[in-house]
Amino acid sequence: MTDPKASFTLDDTFTAAEATALVDRLRAAFRTGRTKPLSWRRQQLTRLRGLLTDNRVAIADALYADLHKSRAEADAMEIDLTIVEIDEYLEHLEEWTAPQHAPVSVPGLPGSTARTVFDPLGVALVISAWNYPINLLLVPVAGALAAGNAVVIKPANYAAHTSALLAELLPAYLDTDATAVVEGGSREITVLLEQRFDHIFYTGNGTVGRIVMTAAAKNLTPVVLELGGKSPVFVDRDADIATVAQRLARTKFANAGQTCVAPDYVLTDPETAAELQAALVVTLKELFGEDPQTSDAFARVVNERHFDRLSALLASGRTVTGGRTDRGDKYIAPTVLADVRPDEPVMQEEIFGPILPILTVQDLDEAIAFINERDKPLALYAFTENNTTKRRLTAETSSGGLNFGLPMHHLAVPTLPFGGVGESGMGNYHGRYSIETFSHRKAVLDVPLS
Repeated sequence: MTDPKASFTLDDTFTAAEATALVDRLRAAFRTGRTKPLSWRRQQLTRLRGLLTDNRVAIADALYADLHKSRAEADAMEIDLTIVEIDEYLEHLEEWTAPQHAPVSVPGLPGSTARTVFDPLGVALVISAWNYPINLLLVPVAGALAAGNAVVIKPANYAAHTSALLAELLPAYLDTDATAVVEGGSREITVLLEQRFDHIFYTGNGTVGRIVMTAAAKNLTPVVLELGGKSPVFVDRDADIATVAQRLARTKFANAGQTCVAPDYVLTDPETAAELQAALVVTLKELFGEDPQTSDAFARVVNERHFDRLSALLASGRTVTGGRTDRGDKYIAPTVLADVRPDEPVMQEEIFGPILPILTVQDLDEAIAFINERDKPLALYAFTENNTTKRRLTAETSSGGLNFGLPMHHLAVPTLPFGGVGESGMGNYHGRYSIETFSHRKAVLDVPLS
């Protein structure tokens, strides 16, 4: 077994005393200054990249065991997206961490200079989600390392095979004086949250997010909460419906809909809704065949609890296509629902599964009002060629991100910040925004003595 000082696995009993010792050990390493040099940061990022490239097959096998993810999806959405992020750090690390000059225009300070510098925060805790258990763990870990922090790494317990693989691999690649892995579930998270961290980064649901924030408040620890919500899709009358159906289906039903930024429901006018329903039936057959259960390209629901929750939502509206379930296989067919009312169960919570409701509105005004009456979503999507519509959605709605023409892909652009607002989260990361998240921007003023 891996040295328990570097990795606490499910075979270990993780106690409060061990958690304290673990955090103290990482803080002691941080205080020596070992994590601050850019050479150390580049070394850790390069090794993390090597972990991904050296172990592609093992990672893909673990993801298939946990979620029935295809090899193509494992490569593209888990491994390669993470490598792209790491490569951004390796290319721009010196630029993004460099002191930034600030002009001094205050009278009475002649000859003074000012700048801001990025200080690493210290020991960060990164708690991941199970739906993309590689990307959603290692991208924030890469950001914390790039910013010069020590990191406690908590993989997602629902993705048990991937968690076990990471607990084995991470200590073999990273500096174990400054990083540690803790496997487990709510008990281990509770023990960790009793410790004093310098930053907590959590990806998951709002219920646990509130627990994390409450625990962090005791030590005035800053947090990033990457949560979820019901991300709407507006389809305008001018949109090419065949293109909409293709792009909507590929993003909604990737990972069986278990994506925090997956399209959650569609708003469109009645005529467009009828066209879209027909187009989605054709598109889903093209993507997954006549029987998606036999397709290697279609994933499974993570566990029976989520399967039962999702199955209960299938009674909403009218089933256009899909609706078939197999609890033993944790399979729910890619399903499109029409004639859905706003008060039905499928509209009361984030779906996080392969179910797409279509609701009708008369026009853009009604769609904007519908969106604004609800919690601010993690993302808002629109298919439209109308620039006025784009300007209105940008100006008149609030969401973590806004995409026109293709859902979800702002997540893959490392030059854009990713994060939520309101109920969908707080704070952001990716690229240089991760450096800012895991650092303190310190003001430095130098006034001459003579």
